[in-house]
Amino acid sequence: MQKISHFLWLRLSGLLPGELMADQSSWLFSPHQHMPLMAHRRARMIINRVRLFAFLFAVLTPLWIVVDVLTLPDTLWPQLMALRLLASAAFIGLVYYKRQAGMLNAYRAMATLFAIPTVFYVISHLLLTRYSLQGLSAAISAGYAFLPFVLLAGFAIFPLTLLESLAFATPVLVAYGLAGIEHWGGGSWPAFSAEYWLLILITGVSTLASISQLVLMMALVGQAIRDPLTGCYSRRSGEEILALQFEQSTRTGTPLSLAFIDLDHFKQINDRYGHEAGDQVLKSLVKAISARLRRGDVLTRWGGEEFLLILPNTDCQQSLQALARLYQQGLGTRPDGHPQTASTGTAERINDGCNSWEDLVACADSRMYQAKSSGRDSIHCHAPEHARPACAICNNYNQNTCATKQPEPVEPR
Repeated sequence: MQKISHFLWLRLSGLLPGELMADQSSWLFSPHQHMPLMAHRRARMIINRVRLFAFLFAVLTPLWIVVDVLTLPDTLWPQLMALRLLASAAFIGLVYYKRQAGMLNAYRAMATLFAIPTVFYVISHLLLTRYSLQGLSAAISAGYAFLPFVLLAGFAIFPLTLLESLAFATPVLVAYGLAGIEHWGGGSWPAFSAEYWLLILITGVSTLASISQLVLMMALVGQAIRDPLTGCYSRRSGEEILALQFEQSTRTGTPLSLAFIDLDHFKQINDRYGHEAGDQVLKSLVKAISARLRRGDVLTRWGGEEFLLILPNTDCQQSLQALARLYQQGLGTRPDGHPQTASTGTAERINDGCNSWEDLVACADSRMYQAKSSGRDSIHCHAPEHARPACAICNNYNQNTCATKQPEPVEPR
């Protein structure tokens, strides 16, 4: 499996050189490695395109009734008309599909979209085989056989992984094969086998197109969600990630912690050494923190010298332990060679009783400001005394604050 995904990456990454990482090759094979933000945006795109596809079918499907009435026997076209009206009603229902964006809902929408015409094809095929149609009627009825080709070609508009493409295409291929089994017993089996081979070929092309769309989406999302200076997540993408994490935390009852980090005396760096030096300090901080993040932790540049660290499945004690290690190992250096320090406020959804991610951010932000007021170079938290680990800076907590300096005037942030 890994070899297949790596092969796909080698071929498809050439379409967008420099935009994809080698470790993202597995993303092309299976969706399990996709980050939540990527999955959320992909689900939203799939659902929107399902609704667009359904609208097109809802309009075109009943229009063909006129052709059936003019060309097919009087005993056949009423049955096909009823079948078309039912299919059109199902497509209309799918147009108004308004579930919350999520890959499970996206899968349901796609499965429904392709199940409707597949069932329509099988039933119409069974109806048409009961009649020995000739001339124009036979030519019109032959058009029904092209429906699976249209369906499989439609996969090209969806950003899908290899496994997803095969999972959705297989039922259509099986349905077409079962519908044409009787051809193997007659003289028309060579024509059917050629048609089936063409259907497989179209499936391969559509799958390649779907994966190419996924590669393009990965590159565009990667560009859009990153802060261009530091490479960590931008505020907009951080808000989206935080909203998803907060929803999941609320649904599962798991903890969710935030750390609001503000660099100390950063304005002095810009004033004394210039903005380029300040940019290097920011990059150094992000590099230092990113090197120690767990899988699933997210660092966001919230604005200027402010950063938000999102810690899913992390309670108060665990977040303080993680932050203590960060402080101990350093947050980079200032242009004068001294260690860069930061004031940090923490908050946790359950412990602080926050009802929204905005409340959680506001809580952490307030404590960060308290940390600055208490002397900077400190972590301000709100946790039971027994839950506070020894701090790497001063080895103890003073009430809700870990600090090594006396309070001093707070500069504007």
